[in-house]
Amino acid sequence: MATPSGGAIGIVRVSGPDSIAIVERLFSRKISEAKSHTMHYGVFASDSSMPVDDVMVGIFRAPHTYTGENSVEIYCHGSRYIMSEIIRILIESGCRQAEPGEFTRRAFVNGRMDLSQAEAVADLIAASGRASHDMALGQLRGNISSELSSLRDKLLKMTSLMELELDFSDHEELEFADRSELLQLATVIQHRISSLASSFRTGQAIKQGIPVAIIGKTNVGKSTLLNRLVGEDKAIVSDIHGTTRDIIEDTIDIHGITFRFVDTAGLRTTDDVIEQIGIERSYSALSKAAIVLWVIDTPPSEEELTDITSRCKDKQVILVINKTDKHPTAPLFTSDYTSSLPFPTLSISALNGTGINELTDIIYAKAGIPEIGENDAIITSARHYSSLLQAQESINRVLDGLEMNIPNDLLSEDLRQCLDTLADITGGIITPSEVLNNIFSHFCVGK
Repeated sequence: MATPSGGAIGIVRVSGPDSIAIVERLFSRKISEAKSHTMHYGVFASDSSMPVDDVMVGIFRAPHTYTGENSVEIYCHGSRYIMSEIIRILIESGCRQAEPGEFTRRAFVNGRMDLSQAEAVADLIAASGRASHDMALGQLRGNISSELSSLRDKLLKMTSLMELELDFSDHEELEFADRSELLQLATVIQHRISSLASSFRTGQAIKQGIPVAIIGKTNVGKSTLLNRLVGEDKAIVSDIHGTTRDIIEDTIDIHGITFRFVDTAGLRTTDDVIEQIGIERSYSALSKAAIVLWVIDTPPSEEELTDITSRCKDKQVILVINKTDKHPTAPLFTSDYTSSLPFPTLSISALNGTGINELTDIIYAKAGIPEIGENDAIITSARHYSSLLQAQESINRVLDGLEMNIPNDLLSEDLRQCLDTLADITGGIITPSEVLNNIFSHFCVGK
């Protein structure tokens, strides 16, 4: 099923060389000669049963389909029974149930997309915000593939020059690989690989959501703040100290970026064993957060300031002064005091919503997510990131070898490793014939 059952319309998709012929036997109209990308109305039924449903059948002929194979889409009513019956009859007629991801796997095998684009399909489906959607869509459209193709062409040029010179090693007067030109080209490649690898942090943050920990002492309004941010009563709110004893998590979208907010147990000294476990989990959530909202309603002690500062050296901390609704005519703290604190401060009322819009704007700014253009290549996959780091090591060895005047046969091996590692990302391989084709398409030997 291409859609879940239960909606007004359901879609059952069939792909494979015999898909049109099989569906034709079960459909009230002849479609074997139908043009590609056309729709046909009729009745779906098997020879041994009553008609199942009035349907629309879409014909899609290879290679201009998602999988690169002949495909048929059956549009029926979204009843669970109807869709199950259509699938059962199709299986009895020679089809089989698709495995998870099989349509995309077939698209990759048939050359409709490379491996990085195939992985982007899953990211696009799982996208939880505008930024993650745009990033996955860009990858599906080939942003990463284009970048890697450009790098591949540059590397092939270097490899071709070196291997050509090796082929004519008995002619010492011939020099095809100018070292200064190769050094310049290798530097360009190294910078681009490094830039792509560096984008992984941004890609992961957008893809997985940026973790934000809400911390503070008991009864300062942390749970009220979480409820205000997510727009629902996610956490229990009470005047009783120590109400929150476990972490509570939810996500919101701020300017297209997903943020994962974690409400934590209040930080205090307690003899309650269960509450102490919650406090330990609070510190664990704090350690994993990229942004920390430290909620207070009274001035923190020097000891508290020192503790939070030491725990948040690598994090963006926002000191949130809550409960301004209780002091409507005067600020809780003087401006001289807040300016002396090591963190930016903002006064809010989690209860009535005062300052919440300003807080979300500050949270977005602290995330430090750069503007992503339509054609920007952002790495989101740990597999891609690992391959880029390996490619970076290989090209760094090439740069070192060029500066130390290492022989071309050794440099050529590192270049080929770099090529092969980058090819792993898209699922391609570099064959000897490609190097030879590149040599003879750019040079005229023996003329």
